[in-house]
Amino acid sequence: MSTPNYEIPTELRDFAEKSVDQARNAFGAAITNAHKAVDQFQTNSKTFQSTFQAAVAKGFDHAQTNASAAFDHAQKLVRAKDFREAYELQTEFVRSQIATLQAQAKEFGGLAQNAAH
Repeated sequence: MSTPNYEIPTELRDFAEKSVDQARNAFGAAITNAHKAVDQFQTNSKTFQSTFQAAVAKGFDHAQTNASAAFDHAQKLVRAKDFREAYELQTEFVRSQIATLQAQAKEFGGLAQNAAH
């Protein structure tokens, strides 16, 4: 007994071939996009990490600067001859620290702005 020879219509084979090609292209595009997303994540992660490390280092630098200024100021205060001199020292210290804190805040703002880009 022989099996009937059934030929698959050309249209059906063409349709199946196009479907496989489309699936292959869609999968390739998905993989390409996944690679791009991972690369972008890694780039952003490295940028964030380096910016965070710079901010922490800058924070320690500022803390040391501010602590040194405070100790220097305390030393000047204990050497003051009278309340008037102590008041003048305190006024100058406050002015100086406000300017220093503004400059430090500007530096942190610059770091944050760089991280956003």
